[in-house]
Amino acid sequence: MPEIPVDVVISGAGPNGLMLAGELALAGVRPIVLDELPAPSTEPKANGLVGQVVRLLDMRGLYHEFGGAPGAPQPLPRYMFSGLPLSFGELTDNPMYVLPIPQPKLVRLLEKWAVGLGVDVRWGHRMTELTQQDGGVELAIAGPEGTYRLDTTFLVGADGGKSRVRKQVGIEFPGHTATDGVWRMGHAWLPDELRTADGGVEIPGFGRLPFGHNRLERGGFVFAELEPGRPMVASLEFGGAPVPEGTPMTVEELRASLRRVLGVDLPIEAPRGPGPHALRRIDNQNTRQAERYRAGNVFLVGDAAHVHSGVGGPGLNLGLQDAANLGWKLAAAINGWAPPGLLDTYHAERHPVGVRVMMSSLAQTALFAPGPEVTAVRTLLGELLQQPENTAYIARLMSGADTRYETGVEHPLAGRMVPDLVVETADGPRRVAELLRKARPLLLTLTGAATYADIAANWHDRVDTVAATTADAPAAALLIRPDGYVAWAADSAEQSNSNHLRETLTRWFGSPQN
Repeated sequence: MPEIPVDVVISGAGPNGLMLAGELALAGVRPIVLDELPAPSTEPKANGLVGQVVRLLDMRGLYHEFGGAPGAPQPLPRYMFSGLPLSFGELTDNPMYVLPIPQPKLVRLLEKWAVGLGVDVRWGHRMTELTQQDGGVELAIAGPEGTYRLDTTFLVGADGGKSRVRKQVGIEFPGHTATDGVWRMGHAWLPDELRTADGGVEIPGFGRLPFGHNRLERGGFVFAELEPGRPMVASLEFGGAPVPEGTPMTVEELRASLRRVLGVDLPIEAPRGPGPHALRRIDNQNTRQAERYRAGNVFLVGDAAHVHSGVGGPGLNLGLQDAANLGWKLAAAINGWAPPGLLDTYHAERHPVGVRVMMSSLAQTALFAPGPEVTAVRTLLGELLQQPENTAYIARLMSGADTRYETGVEHPLAGRMVPDLVVETADGPRRVAELLRKARPLLLTLTGAATYADIAANWHDRVDTVAATTADAPAAALLIRPDGYVAWAADSAEQSNSNHLRETLTRWFGSPQN
Protein backbone atom coordinates (compact mmCIF):
# COMPACT_ATOMS: atom_id res chain seq x y z
CA MET A 1 0.00 0.00 0.00
CA PRO A 2 1.32 3.46 -0.81
CA GLU A 3 1.93 5.91 1.97
CA ILE A 4 0.00 9.16 2.31
CA PRO A 5 1.32 11.61 -0.32
CA VAL A 6 3.97 14.01 0.95
CA ASP A 7 4.99 17.45 -0.20
CA VAL A 8 8.72 16.84 -0.72
CA VAL A 9 10.95 13.77 -0.87
CA ILE A 10 14.71 14.27 -0.82
CA SER A 11 16.86 11.45 -2.18
CA GLY A 12 20.16 11.63 -0.33
CA ALA A 13 20.95 12.33 3.32
CA GLY A 14 24.32 13.95 2.85
CA PRO A 15 25.01 17.54 3.91
CA ASN A 16 23.07 19.10 1.05
CA GLY A 17 19.98 16.92 1.41
CA LEU A 18 19.85 17.44 5.17
CA MET A 19 20.38 21.20 4.83
CA LEU A 20 17.48 21.37 2.38
CA ALA A 21 15.33 19.32 4.74
CA GLY A 22 16.00 21.74 7.58
CA GLU A 23 15.27 24.77 5.40
CA LEU A 24 11.92 23.27 4.41
CA ALA A 25 11.06 22.39 8.00
CA LEU A 26 11.73 25.95 9.13
CA ALA A 27 9.09 27.01 6.59
CA GLY A 28 6.54 24.50 7.93
CA VAL A 29 7.14 21.74 5.35
CA ARG A 30 8.17 18.32 6.69
CA PRO A 31 9.97 16.38 3.95
CA ILE A 32 10.96 12.73 3.89
CA VAL A 33 14.68 12.12 3.34
CA LEU A 34 15.79 8.79 1.87
CA ASP A 35 19.30 7.36 1.84
CA GLU A 36 20.39 3.90 0.76
CA LEU A 37 23.12 3.76 3.41
CA PRO A 38 22.07 2.05 6.64
CA ALA A 39 23.45 4.96 8.70
CA PRO A 40 25.37 8.21 8.17
CA SER A 41 28.65 7.59 6.35
CA THR A 42 31.82 7.65 8.40
CA GLU A 43 34.00 8.11 5.31
CA PRO A 44 36.20 11.20 5.66
CA LYS A 45 35.59 13.53 2.72
CA ALA A 46 35.44 17.31 3.04
CA ASN A 47 37.36 18.79 5.96
CA GLY A 48 35.42 21.99 6.47
CA LEU A 49 33.37 24.84 5.13
CA VAL A 50 34.89 27.72 3.17
CA GLY A 51 33.26 30.97 2.13
CA GLN A 52 29.83 32.53 2.47
CA VAL A 53 28.28 29.24 3.59
CA VAL A 54 29.78 29.89 7.03
CA ARG A 55 27.63 33.03 7.24
CA LEU A 56 24.61 31.02 6.09
CA LEU A 57 25.05 28.60 8.99
CA ASP A 58 25.37 31.59 11.30
CA MET A 59 22.02 32.88 10.00
CA ARG A 60 20.44 29.57 11.04
CA GLY A 61 22.02 29.58 14.48
CA LEU A 62 24.24 26.61 13.57
CA TYR A 63 27.65 28.24 13.46
CA HIS A 64 28.41 27.89 17.16
CA GLU A 65 26.70 24.50 17.43
CA PHE A 66 29.00 23.24 14.68
CA GLY A 67 32.15 24.39 16.44
CA GLY A 68 32.48 28.05 15.53
CA ALA A 69 34.24 30.39 17.96
CA PRO A 70 32.11 32.67 20.17
CA GLY A 71 30.78 35.80 18.53
CA ALA A 72 30.33 36.50 14.85
CA PRO A 73 32.34 34.50 12.31
CA GLN A 74 35.71 36.09 11.68
CA PRO A 75 37.42 35.91 8.27
CA LEU A 76 40.81 34.32 7.75
CA PRO A 77 43.87 36.59 7.53
CA ARG A 78 45.30 34.45 4.74
CA TYR A 79 44.44 31.59 2.39
CA MET A 80 45.77 30.18 -0.88
CA PHE A 81 44.87 29.86 -4.55
CA SER A 82 46.40 26.75 -6.14
CA GLY A 83 49.06 26.87 -3.44
CA LEU A 84 49.85 30.55 -4.07
CA PRO A 85 49.62 32.55 -0.82
CA LEU A 86 46.86 35.10 -0.40
CA SER A 87 47.13 37.76 2.29
CA PHE A 88 43.96 39.59 3.26
CA GLY A 89 45.47 42.04 5.72
CA GLU A 90 44.80 45.07 3.50
CA LEU A 91 41.23 44.14 2.53
CA THR A 92 38.47 46.26 4.00
CA ASP A 93 35.85 43.58 3.32
CA ASN A 94 37.38 40.13 3.67
CA PRO A 95 34.86 37.40 2.69
CA MET A 96 37.03 34.34 3.40
CA TYR A 97 35.36 32.55 6.29
CA VAL A 98 36.31 29.01 7.28
CA LEU A 99 34.74 26.52 9.68
CA PRO A 100 36.85 23.36 10.06
CA ILE A 101 34.56 20.35 10.53
CA PRO A 102 34.95 16.80 9.19
CA GLN A 103 32.12 15.84 6.86
CA PRO A 104 30.91 12.87 8.96
CA LYS A 105 30.47 15.17 11.94
CA LEU A 106 28.74 17.77 9.77
CA VAL A 107 26.25 15.14 8.56
CA ARG A 108 25.50 13.98 12.10
CA LEU A 109 24.88 17.53 13.29
CA LEU A 110 22.73 18.44 10.30
CA GLU A 111 20.70 15.28 10.81
CA LYS A 112 20.17 16.14 14.47
CA TRP A 113 19.05 19.65 13.48
CA ALA A 114 16.67 18.42 10.79
CA VAL A 115 15.16 15.66 12.89
CA GLY A 116 14.67 18.14 15.72
CA LEU A 117 12.60 20.21 13.30
CA GLY A 118 10.36 17.23 12.51
CA VAL A 119 12.03 15.81 9.40
CA ASP A 120 11.60 12.09 8.67
CA VAL A 121 15.07 10.70 7.77
CA ARG A 122 14.98 7.10 6.54
CA TRP A 123 18.31 5.32 6.42
CA GLY A 124 18.48 2.16 4.33
CA HIS A 125 15.74 3.34 1.95
CA ARG A 126 16.68 3.59 -1.73
CA MET A 127 14.66 5.19 -4.48
CA THR A 128 14.67 2.66 -7.33
CA GLU A 129 12.32 4.26 -9.85
CA LEU A 130 10.45 7.48 -10.41
CA THR A 131 7.56 8.44 -12.66
CA GLN A 132 6.55 12.05 -13.17
CA GLN A 133 2.81 12.70 -13.38
CA ASP A 134 0.77 15.87 -13.59
CA GLY A 135 1.44 17.75 -10.38
CA GLY A 136 3.69 15.18 -8.75
CA VAL A 137 6.12 12.27 -8.77
CA GLU A 138 5.51 8.60 -7.99
CA LEU A 139 8.45 6.81 -6.40
CA ALA A 140 9.32 3.16 -5.93
CA ILE A 141 11.33 2.65 -2.74
CA ALA A 142 13.33 -0.35 -1.54
CA GLY A 143 13.58 -0.39 2.24
CA PRO A 144 14.79 -2.77 4.92
CA GLU A 145 11.34 -4.34 5.17
CA GLY A 146 10.62 -4.52 1.45
CA THR A 147 9.44 -2.28 -1.34
CA TYR A 148 6.77 0.38 -1.21
CA ARG A 149 5.42 3.29 -3.20
CA LEU A 150 5.59 6.94 -2.25
CA ASP A 151 3.76 9.81 -3.94
CA THR A 152 5.17 13.32 -3.61
CA THR A 153 4.60 16.73 -5.10
CA PHE A 154 8.33 17.47 -5.44
CA LEU A 155 11.40 15.24 -5.58
CA VAL A 156 14.90 16.59 -4.98
CA GLY A 157 17.98 14.64 -6.01
CA ALA A 158 20.73 15.19 -3.46
CA ASP A 159 22.20 11.79 -4.27
CA GLY A 160 25.70 12.67 -5.43
CA GLY A 161 27.67 12.78 -8.65
CA LYS A 162 26.24 9.47 -9.90
CA SER A 163 22.72 10.68 -9.13
CA ARG A 164 20.04 8.12 -9.89
CA VAL A 165 17.48 10.92 -9.85
CA ARG A 166 19.33 12.91 -12.50
CA LYS A 167 19.73 9.89 -14.73
CA GLN A 168 16.12 8.77 -14.47
CA VAL A 169 14.72 12.16 -15.48
CA GLY A 170 17.15 12.34 -18.39
CA ILE A 171 19.12 15.44 -17.46
CA GLU A 172 22.43 15.52 -19.32
CA PHE A 173 25.66 15.93 -17.33
CA PRO A 174 28.18 17.46 -19.75
CA GLY A 175 31.68 18.43 -18.81
CA HIS A 176 35.27 17.31 -18.71
CA THR A 177 37.06 14.23 -17.38
CA ALA A 178 40.76 14.73 -16.69
CA THR A 179 42.90 11.96 -18.14
CA ASP A 180 46.10 13.08 -16.44
CA GLY A 181 46.86 13.78 -12.83
CA VAL A 182 46.27 11.43 -9.91
CA TRP A 183 45.60 12.60 -6.36
CA ARG A 184 46.52 10.28 -3.51
CA MET A 185 45.60 11.38 -0.03
CA GLY A 186 45.19 10.04 3.44
CA HIS A 187 45.50 10.64 7.14
CA ALA A 188 48.94 9.64 8.33
CA TRP A 189 51.30 9.52 11.28
CA LEU A 190 54.73 11.14 11.12
CA PRO A 191 57.36 12.00 13.74
CA ASP A 192 56.66 15.09 15.83
CA GLU A 193 60.07 16.56 15.07
CA LEU A 194 59.06 17.01 11.43
CA ARG A 195 56.24 19.40 12.29
CA THR A 196 56.91 23.14 12.24
CA ALA A 197 55.41 25.66 14.65
CA ASP A 198 53.36 27.33 11.92
CA GLY A 199 51.64 24.13 10.78
CA GLY A 200 54.06 23.11 8.04
CA VAL A 201 56.42 20.15 7.75
CA GLU A 202 60.24 19.85 7.67
CA ILE A 203 61.08 17.08 5.20
CA PRO A 204 64.50 15.43 5.66
CA GLY A 205 66.68 16.02 2.61
CA PHE A 206 64.19 18.46 1.07
CA GLY A 207 63.46 21.29 3.49
CA ARG A 208 60.41 23.04 4.82
CA LEU A 209 57.02 23.16 3.13
CA PRO A 210 54.18 25.26 4.54
CA PHE A 211 50.69 24.23 5.58
CA GLY A 212 48.30 23.52 2.74
CA HIS A 213 48.83 23.02 -0.99
CA ASN A 214 52.30 23.20 -2.50
CA ARG A 215 53.12 22.97 -6.19
CA LEU A 216 56.50 21.41 -6.97
CA GLU A 217 58.24 20.69 -10.28
CA ARG A 218 57.33 17.00 -10.00
CA GLY A 219 53.73 17.51 -8.89
CA GLY A 220 51.77 18.67 -5.88
CA PHE A 221 52.11 18.11 -2.13
CA VAL A 222 49.58 18.84 0.60
CA PHE A 223 50.11 18.88 4.35
CA ALA A 224 47.25 19.95 6.60
CA GLU A 225 46.97 18.92 10.23
CA LEU A 226 43.36 19.87 10.87
CA GLU A 227 43.06 17.40 13.74
CA PRO A 228 45.85 17.00 16.32
CA GLY A 229 48.00 13.96 15.64
CA ARG A 230 46.30 13.09 12.35
CA PRO A 231 47.56 15.24 9.48
CA MET A 232 46.17 14.91 5.98
CA VAL A 233 48.97 14.24 3.50
CA ALA A 234 48.46 14.18 -0.26
CA SER A 235 50.34 13.99 -3.52
CA LEU A 236 49.41 14.98 -7.07
CA GLU A 237 51.24 13.27 -9.91
CA PHE A 238 51.07 13.84 -13.65
CA GLY A 239 52.05 11.40 -16.37
CA GLY A 240 52.41 8.31 -14.21
CA ALA A 241 51.39 4.78 -15.12
CA PRO A 242 47.64 4.23 -14.74
CA VAL A 243 46.47 2.28 -11.73
CA PRO A 244 44.21 -0.68 -12.60
CA GLU A 245 40.60 0.01 -11.66
CA GLY A 246 39.63 -1.51 -8.34
CA THR A 247 43.18 -1.52 -6.92
CA PRO A 248 42.95 -0.80 -3.18
CA MET A 249 44.75 2.31 -2.00
CA THR A 250 47.45 1.73 0.62
CA VAL A 251 49.70 3.83 2.83
CA GLU A 252 52.67 2.30 1.00
CA GLU A 253 51.30 3.57 -2.33
CA LEU A 254 50.86 7.05 -0.87
CA ARG A 255 54.39 7.02 0.56
CA ALA A 256 55.86 5.91 -2.77
CA SER A 257 53.96 8.64 -4.60
CA LEU A 258 55.22 11.26 -2.14
CA ARG A 259 58.75 10.02 -2.75
CA ARG A 260 58.37 10.52 -6.50
CA VAL A 261 56.96 14.03 -6.03
CA LEU A 262 59.42 15.18 -3.36
CA GLY A 263 62.49 13.31 -4.54
CA VAL A 264 63.07 12.11 -0.96
CA ASP A 265 61.26 9.87 1.47
CA LEU A 266 58.69 11.31 3.88
CA PRO A 267 58.49 8.77 6.74
CA ILE A 268 54.72 8.52 7.08
CA GLU A 269 52.95 5.54 8.59
CA ALA A 270 49.34 4.52 9.02
CA PRO A 271 47.56 6.87 11.44
CA ARG A 272 47.25 5.83 15.05
CA GLY A 273 44.13 5.92 17.14
CA PRO A 274 40.52 5.22 16.22
CA GLY A 275 39.30 5.85 12.71
CA PRO A 276 37.87 5.97 10.28
CA HIS A 277 40.85 7.43 8.48
CA ALA A 278 40.88 8.87 4.97
CA LEU A 279 42.85 6.92 2.38
CA ARG A 280 41.85 7.30 -1.25
CA ARG A 281 42.99 7.82 -4.79
CA ILE A 282 41.31 10.20 -7.24
CA ASP A 283 42.02 9.79 -10.93
CA ASN A 284 39.94 10.72 -13.94
CA GLN A 285 38.66 13.76 -12.04
CA ASN A 286 35.27 14.86 -13.35
CA THR A 287 34.25 18.48 -13.81
CA ARG A 288 30.62 18.27 -14.88
CA GLN A 289 27.40 20.21 -14.48
CA ALA A 290 23.79 19.29 -15.07
CA GLU A 291 22.46 21.09 -18.13
CA ARG A 292 19.41 22.03 -16.07
CA TYR A 293 18.69 21.86 -12.35
CA ARG A 294 14.98 21.23 -12.84
CA ALA A 295 12.87 18.77 -14.83
CA GLY A 296 9.20 19.29 -14.06
CA ASN A 297 8.74 18.69 -10.35
CA VAL A 298 12.22 17.19 -9.92
CA PHE A 299 15.19 19.31 -8.79
CA LEU A 300 18.92 18.68 -8.28
CA VAL A 301 21.19 20.05 -5.56
CA GLY A 302 24.83 19.60 -4.63
CA ASP A 303 26.92 16.96 -6.39
CA ALA A 304 23.86 15.70 -8.26
CA ALA A 305 23.96 19.05 -10.07
CA HIS A 306 27.73 19.63 -10.30
CA VAL A 307 31.02 17.86 -9.60
CA HIS A 308 34.52 19.36 -9.63
CA SER A 309 37.89 19.21 -7.98
CA GLY A 310 37.94 19.92 -4.26
CA VAL A 311 40.96 22.24 -4.50
CA GLY A 312 40.23 25.41 -2.54
CA GLY A 313 37.32 23.77 -0.68
CA PRO A 314 34.35 25.10 -2.71
CA GLY A 315 32.08 22.05 -2.69
CA LEU A 316 29.98 22.56 0.44
CA ASN A 317 29.87 26.32 -0.08
CA LEU A 318 28.22 25.63 -3.42
CA GLY A 319 25.97 22.73 -2.42
CA LEU A 320 24.64 24.03 0.89
CA GLN A 321 23.77 27.36 -0.74
CA ASP A 322 21.95 25.43 -3.48
CA ALA A 323 19.85 23.96 -0.68
CA ALA A 324 19.16 27.33 0.95
CA ASN A 325 18.20 28.84 -2.40
CA LEU A 326 15.79 26.04 -3.29
CA GLY A 327 14.33 25.43 0.16
CA TRP A 328 12.32 28.61 0.64
CA LYS A 329 11.10 28.55 -2.96
CA LEU A 330 9.76 25.01 -2.69
CA ALA A 331 8.12 25.93 0.61
CA ALA A 332 6.51 28.97 -1.02
CA ALA A 333 5.00 26.74 -3.71
CA ILE A 334 3.72 24.23 -1.15
CA ASN A 335 2.34 26.94 1.14
CA GLY A 336 0.46 28.48 -1.75
CA TRP A 337 2.04 31.90 -2.16
CA ALA A 338 4.80 31.34 -4.72
CA PRO A 339 4.51 33.82 -7.59
CA PRO A 340 4.66 32.49 -11.17
CA GLY A 341 8.14 31.48 -12.21
CA LEU A 342 9.64 31.44 -8.72
CA LEU A 343 10.77 27.81 -8.96
CA ASP A 344 12.48 28.52 -12.28
CA THR A 345 14.72 31.07 -10.58
CA TYR A 346 16.50 28.22 -8.79
CA HIS A 347 18.27 27.11 -11.99
CA ALA A 348 18.62 30.68 -13.25
CA GLU A 349 20.43 31.75 -10.07
CA ARG A 350 22.46 28.71 -9.10
CA HIS A 351 23.63 27.34 -12.45
CA PRO A 352 25.88 30.38 -13.17
CA VAL A 353 27.37 30.07 -9.68
CA GLY A 354 28.30 26.47 -10.44
CA VAL A 355 29.94 27.57 -13.70
CA ARG A 356 32.23 29.95 -11.81
CA VAL A 357 33.18 27.34 -9.21
CA MET A 358 34.15 24.90 -11.95
CA MET A 359 36.18 27.59 -13.70
CA SER A 360 38.05 28.31 -10.48
CA SER A 361 38.72 24.66 -9.65
CA LEU A 362 39.91 23.86 -13.19
CA ALA A 363 42.22 26.89 -13.16
CA GLN A 364 43.72 25.89 -9.82
CA THR A 365 44.28 22.32 -10.99
CA ALA A 366 45.92 23.49 -14.22
CA LEU A 367 48.32 25.64 -12.22
CA PHE A 368 49.61 22.52 -10.45
CA ALA A 369 50.81 20.94 -13.71
CA PRO A 370 54.56 20.51 -14.23
CA GLY A 371 56.65 22.43 -16.72
CA PRO A 372 58.51 25.73 -17.01
CA GLU A 373 55.54 27.40 -18.72
CA VAL A 374 53.31 26.74 -15.72
CA THR A 375 56.10 27.87 -13.40
CA ALA A 376 56.29 31.15 -15.29
CA VAL A 377 52.52 31.66 -15.11
CA ARG A 378 52.58 30.97 -11.37
CA THR A 379 55.40 33.47 -10.90
CA LEU A 380 53.48 36.14 -12.77
CA LEU A 381 50.24 35.35 -10.92
CA GLY A 382 52.11 35.47 -7.62
CA GLU A 383 53.28 38.98 -8.44
CA LEU A 384 49.77 40.05 -9.39
CA LEU A 385 48.45 38.70 -6.10
CA GLN A 386 50.66 41.12 -4.24
CA GLN A 387 48.19 43.81 -5.27
CA PRO A 388 45.26 44.05 -2.81
CA GLU A 389 42.70 44.61 -5.57
CA ASN A 390 43.70 41.34 -7.24
CA THR A 391 43.70 39.47 -3.95
CA ALA A 392 40.24 40.85 -3.22
CA TYR A 393 39.00 39.62 -6.60
CA ILE A 394 40.25 36.07 -5.98
CA ALA A 395 38.89 36.09 -2.43
CA ARG A 396 35.43 37.03 -3.69
CA LEU A 397 35.61 34.33 -6.35
CA MET A 398 36.68 31.57 -3.97
CA SER A 399 34.26 32.53 -1.21
CA GLY A 400 31.28 33.07 -3.48
CA ALA A 401 31.01 36.69 -2.37
CA ASP A 402 30.97 37.72 -6.03
CA THR A 403 27.56 36.06 -6.45
CA ARG A 404 24.93 38.57 -7.44
CA TYR A 405 21.44 37.46 -8.39
CA GLU A 406 19.38 39.43 -10.86
CA THR A 407 16.70 41.29 -8.90
CA GLY A 408 15.75 44.17 -11.18
CA VAL A 409 16.95 46.60 -8.49
CA GLU A 410 19.96 48.83 -9.15
CA HIS A 411 21.09 49.36 -5.54
CA PRO A 412 24.66 48.07 -4.93
CA LEU A 413 23.42 45.65 -2.25
CA ALA A 414 20.62 44.17 -4.35
CA GLY A 415 21.26 40.55 -5.31
CA ARG A 416 24.17 40.13 -2.88
CA MET A 417 24.37 38.43 0.49
CA VAL A 418 23.37 40.93 3.15
CA PRO A 419 26.20 42.49 5.21
CA ASP A 420 26.30 41.25 8.79
CA LEU A 421 25.41 44.54 10.40
CA VAL A 422 24.91 45.14 14.11
CA VAL A 423 21.64 47.04 14.51
CA GLU A 424 19.80 48.49 17.48
CA THR A 425 16.29 47.04 17.71
CA ALA A 426 13.50 47.34 20.26
CA ASP A 427 14.99 44.21 21.87
CA GLY A 428 18.50 45.62 22.00
CA PRO A 429 21.51 45.23 19.71
CA ARG A 430 21.23 42.36 17.23
CA ARG A 431 23.26 41.14 14.31
CA VAL A 432 21.36 40.78 11.05
CA ALA A 433 22.27 37.08 11.06
CA GLU A 434 20.30 36.70 14.28
CA LEU A 435 17.23 38.26 12.66
CA LEU A 436 17.24 35.52 9.99
CA ARG A 437 17.10 32.52 12.33
CA LYS A 438 13.53 31.64 11.27
CA ALA A 439 14.46 31.61 7.57
CA ARG A 440 11.66 34.05 6.74
CA PRO A 441 11.80 37.05 4.40
CA LEU A 442 12.73 40.18 6.34
CA LEU A 443 12.16 43.88 5.70
CA LEU A 444 14.75 45.74 7.77
CA THR A 445 14.20 49.50 8.04
CA LEU A 446 17.22 51.44 9.28
CA THR A 447 16.31 55.12 9.06
CA GLY A 448 12.79 55.23 10.41
CA ALA A 449 11.22 54.71 6.97
CA ALA A 450 7.78 53.78 8.31
CA THR A 451 6.25 53.94 4.84
CA TYR A 452 8.12 50.82 3.83
CA ALA A 453 6.88 48.94 6.89
CA ASP A 454 3.30 49.94 6.03
CA ILE A 455 3.74 48.50 2.55
CA ALA A 456 5.19 45.22 3.81
CA ALA A 457 2.29 44.84 6.26
CA ASN A 458 0.25 43.53 3.33
CA TRP A 459 2.60 40.51 3.26
CA HIS A 460 2.78 40.09 7.05
CA ASP A 461 1.83 36.40 6.86
CA ARG A 462 5.10 35.63 5.06
CA VAL A 463 7.40 38.66 5.53
CA ASP A 464 8.73 39.86 8.89
CA THR A 465 9.46 43.54 9.52
CA VAL A 466 12.05 44.88 11.95
CA ALA A 467 12.68 48.57 12.62
CA ALA A 468 16.23 49.32 13.70
CA THR A 469 18.99 51.88 13.62
CA THR A 470 22.71 51.64 13.03
CA ALA A 471 25.61 53.95 12.47
CA ASP A 472 26.63 54.32 8.83
CA ALA A 473 23.58 52.42 7.57
CA PRO A 474 24.29 51.03 4.06
CA ALA A 475 20.66 51.74 3.04
CA ALA A 476 17.45 53.20 4.39
CA ALA A 477 15.80 49.80 4.16
CA LEU A 478 16.61 46.27 3.00
CA LEU A 479 14.33 43.43 1.91
CA ILE A 480 16.21 40.21 2.63
CA ARG A 481 15.27 36.79 1.26
CA PRO A 482 15.34 33.72 3.54
CA ASP A 483 18.64 32.61 2.00
CA GLY A 484 20.30 35.84 3.14
CA TYR A 485 20.38 37.63 -0.22
CA VAL A 486 19.06 41.17 -0.62
CA ALA A 487 16.04 41.34 -2.92
CA TRP A 488 15.60 45.12 -2.68
CA ALA A 489 17.30 48.10 -1.05
CA ALA A 490 16.75 51.84 -1.07
CA ASP A 491 18.68 54.83 0.23
CA SER A 492 15.66 57.06 0.86
CA ALA A 493 11.89 56.92 1.37
CA GLU A 494 10.88 58.17 -2.07
CA GLN A 495 7.67 57.22 -3.88
CA SER A 496 9.59 55.51 -6.67
CA ASN A 497 11.34 53.33 -4.10
CA SER A 498 7.99 52.48 -2.53
CA ASN A 499 6.73 51.35 -5.90
CA HIS A 500 9.82 49.23 -6.42
CA LEU A 501 9.32 47.64 -3.00
CA ARG A 502 5.75 46.63 -3.87
CA GLU A 503 6.96 45.19 -7.16
CA THR A 504 9.78 43.28 -5.46
CA LEU A 505 7.54 41.89 -2.73
CA THR A 506 5.14 40.64 -5.39
CA ARG A 507 7.92 39.26 -7.57
CA TRP A 508 9.48 37.13 -4.85
CA PHE A 509 6.74 36.60 -2.26
CA GLY A 510 3.51 36.60 -4.23
CA SER A 511 0.38 38.71 -4.13
CA PRO A 512 -0.43 40.75 -1.02
CA GLN A 513 -3.21 39.66 1.32
CA ASN A 514 -5.36 42.66 0.39
